[in-house]
Amino acid sequence: MKTQYYTASSLDGFIATEEDSLDWLFPLGDINETSYPDFIKEVGALAMGSSTYAWMLRHVVEPGTGARASWPYAQPTWVFSSRHLEPVPGADIRFVRGGVRPVHGEMKEAARGKNLWIVGGGDLVGQFHDAGLLDEIIVQMGSVTLGRGKPLLPRRITGASALRLTSVQRFGPGLAELRYEVPARP
Repeated sequence: MKTQYYTASSLDGFIATEEDSLDWLFPLGDINETSYPDFIKEVGALAMGSSTYAWMLRHVVEPGTGARASWPYAQPTWVFSSRHLEPVPGADIRFVRGGVRPVHGEMKEAARGKNLWIVGGGDLVGQFHDAGLLDEIIVQMGSVTLGRGKPLLPRRITGASALRLTSVQRFGPGLAELRYEVPARP
């Protein structure tokens, strides 16, 4: 069981624009032609921040449009937020506040031996890293630059704590997947 950050990033290190747009990403390739289909099969629970959840509501579930799509994940999902957010009927979504450590324990139990996916954003991933709970970072690096936006991982990770590159793979003309192991913290 691993706690993983699987995401996409622009070449200059942003996972979304300042307005939380991912429009830069979609022209770069088909998600089904990346490692995602195999990755998601091994995921037993998810965590995301409120901005990621709100993006999912706006772009995937589309509440209030009459064309409501279902929540795309069968796995239980924890949403870290200090504000009230609309739940998705029929989805196993748990809204939480506070530190990541106690929630990580709940996630592990619910995942039943499968991996935990920190869906986004960078600050939430940083909290898991700071608590020594992050095991792997998998980034689909896109062949675009944004100049500014939401950072991939707003933490300084250097020296003995530096990430260890474990693999590199190309997906189509626009994406390179980088896999990093996060060293155990002393």
